[in-house]
Amino acid sequence: MIEGMEGIVSKHPFFAGLDNDTVALLSGCARNVRFDAGDHLFRTDQPADEFYLLRHGRVAIELVAPGHAAITIQTLGEGDIVGISWLLPPHRWMHDARALDLVRAIGMDAKCLRQKCDADRSVGYELMMRFVPLLIGRLHATELQLLDVYGTKG
Repeated sequence: MIEGMEGIVSKHPFFAGLDNDTVALLSGCARNVRFDAGDHLFRTDQPADEFYLLRHGRVAIELVAPGHAAITIQTLGEGDIVGISWLLPPHRWMHDARALDLVRAIGMDAKCLRQKCDADRSVGYELMMRFVPLLIGRLHATELQLLDVYGTKG
């Protein structure tokens, strides 16, 4: 049985099925984090230096434009991942993420993970295969939001 941070990471649905060595490698980039309701996990155009494995609470993924109210694209909760922009250059957030209530999560250091992925391409491939479906899901959620906002009325 894996204990400590490795145990927490291995039990998160995103990392289900990874072998113990890979979990140990990735857990070296992990830390516990907490956000209170209203706190931002990150904001648009800030450096994307961490992503989050949600363990408790809800997070709104928001698009923000000057002079306009934020548009919630998706609400994420326990078992979800917050943050994809860390994967590829320019490593900057393309949206805001805001805690809707108390959030407990595992913060994954993006620079640490990128270095480990560069050193072991099989780990990088495994992470990419897990993140691409998330990226497609977020794109689809944005499309649905746009259809709702700008769709034609019958």
